[in-house]
Amino acid sequence: MSERRFIVPAVGATPDASRRKLLGGIAALGASAMLPGCAGFGDGPSDGKPFRIDVHHHIAPPAYIAEARSRKLAVPNTPWSAARSIEDMDKAGVAYSVTSLYQPAAAIGDVEFGRRMSRLSNDYAAQLARDRKGRFGTFATIPYADTEGSLREIAYALDTLNVEGFYLMTSYSGKYLGDPGFWPVLEELNRRKAVVYVHPLVAACCSQLSVGTFPAVIEVPHDTTRTVTSLLLSGSFARYRDIKWLFSHAGGTIPMMAGRIDSFYGRRPNLKEFAPDGIEGEFKRLYYDTANATSAPAMAALMKLVPVSQITYGSDYPYFPLDQITNLRQLGLTQEQLQAIGSANAMRLISSLKS
Repeated sequence: MSERRFIVPAVGATPDASRRKLLGGIAALGASAMLPGCAGFGDGPSDGKPFRIDVHHHIAPPAYIAEARSRKLAVPNTPWSAARSIEDMDKAGVAYSVTSLYQPAAAIGDVEFGRRMSRLSNDYAAQLARDRKGRFGTFATIPYADTEGSLREIAYALDTLNVEGFYLMTSYSGKYLGDPGFWPVLEELNRRKAVVYVHPLVAACCSQLSVGTFPAVIEVPHDTTRTVTSLLLSGSFARYRDIKWLFSHAGGTIPMMAGRIDSFYGRRPNLKEFAPDGIEGEFKRLYYDTANATSAPAMAALMKLVPVSQITYGSDYPYFPLDQITNLRQLGLTQEQLQAIGSANAMRLISSLKS
């Protein structure tokens, strides 16, 4: 068998050409992982070149950080730079990362800030992708609670910047993503058949609850569960069938709560109106990343709820390290499962990665 080698973008190559070469290399590697006699994907290619796709990779545009801090927003202090991202990606075998903004992004209830910071951060991310040819894609920020601003930014992000998808917080001004006030934005995302990646915040309702830890430890995963349930019970999953949803951190506590939600709502006479595939069937249609959720209990719960085809590799970089695939290798997954989580599922989810 001829050797399949990962293709590193050539210096001076155009961004589109570089990405085609890079993704072609990933596809070739993925194919080789399932062929007898080839090195398995889970252990990486023999030449040590990067090959994984990270769908949960944060960036911090300096102008965004400066203004957020001037407004005394709770922006994380974790340092970030493009150079450090590339260095850490190479060390961890990550070929391509789809970036998203540091929290709280455009979820602060200020229309002018939301519109300006969405455009600034999206332009920054697009320029980063051009400067670091073939290494970055973009989940674009939109000011979700601002319908007019969101519709404008969706058009700009897709038609001008050619982004991979969109980046939403779990809640905006105390309202979750399935709130009927947000339906015009979901309608446009659905019309565009967009990938929508959702990242949690600490909800305003619950930031003062204290059990001896800081709020992000418990409230962040629960906020993902709240917004998934909001989208389910509002009928948004049923109504906007062409949106491809990706949720952070293995869906928060959804894998543990799915049966309980089903026990309360699964026998409703109007079930087909908001859950055409049943409660758990709706959860199985969603995608989930592995960021900070690669422990054996978390992955066991997720993989009991959804097939491996719905799980994508995510790191939550730079808050958490990029090498969390090491934890997955210790769970007894097959090489084919590791390859699916590592890159193949992301390539199927995000249409631009197929080109």
